Parts: sequence; C-alpha cells; structure tokens
Amino acid sequence: MLKAMKDSRIGSFPVQAIILVTFLQFASLLKLQTQLIYVLPICLFLGRFSNLIYIEKYKYITHKKKSISHKKYWRGFLKESITSFSTILIIFIFSLNFFKINFFKIAILALLSIFYNFSITNFLGEKVRGFNGDTCGASVVLIETITLFTFAIIL
Repeated sequence: MLKAMKDSRIGSFPVQAIILVTFLQFASLLKLQTQLIYVLPICLFLGRFSNLIYIEKYKYITHKKKSISHKKYWRGFLKESITSFSTILIIFIFSLNFFKINFFKIAILALLSIFYNFSITNFLGEKVRGFNGDTCGASVVLIETITLFTFAIIL
C-alpha cells in the first residue's frame, strides 16, 4: 500500500474519484449559497481537525528512523485541540444567533460531522496501520466533502 502511495503515476480510478469529489463539492456549494458563510468554516475546520486524531491515535509510518516535528512537540489531544474547540463553538453560537437556524438541525449536523470525523480517520488509520501525509490529506478531503454534502442535504 505504501509503495502504491509513493508511485507518482495516477490511474483511472483516482482521476474518477477526483472528478466525483469536485462535482460533489461544487453541487453542495451551489445548494448552500447563502448559508456558506457559516457552513464552510465548520466543514474546513472538521477536515483539518482529523489530523489531530491521527497524531494522537496512530504512529507515523513513512519515516521509521526519523522523528517528525509535530509528534516531537505534541502536548496531547486535549491541549492541542482546546483552541480549535473554542473557535468552532463560537462559530456554532454565531450561526444560531445570526442566521436563526433551527438548533435541532445544527445539533444533528454537528453530531453527524463528528461521527464522520472519527469514523473516516479510524478507517484510514486502521487500513494503513498508521498515518502519513497521503492519508492525512485523504481524510481532510473526504471529511470536508461528506460534511459539506450532508449540510447541503439537511439545510
């Protein structure tokens, strides 16, 4: 699997996946139009937040002999994510007050988004038995796309 990730050639399935993800994201953005101001930061946040889960739960698999800087300076999941949680909480509260969105819908979307975040990260981590830049990037794109698509359906 790691050998395939290092191969610079791209096959037909990755090209199809890129096209599908791009169309899903574009269609979701078109559907959300006026609600993008609060949906997009949440989707982008959750996509990048998945990397914190990777660092906490899995080992880095690409360079066995080298230590990586983010693992070297890692302070733990709670300390690393407290600023992120505070920021996303402010965005949620702002969304509820400013846009007068139904609290029940936002709660369902938040729970689904967190579920996506942990399940995709765990699936990729278990499949590869660790993490590297490729799996972190895949997790970010998948979580952003699925969360954006879910928001477009529910809202």
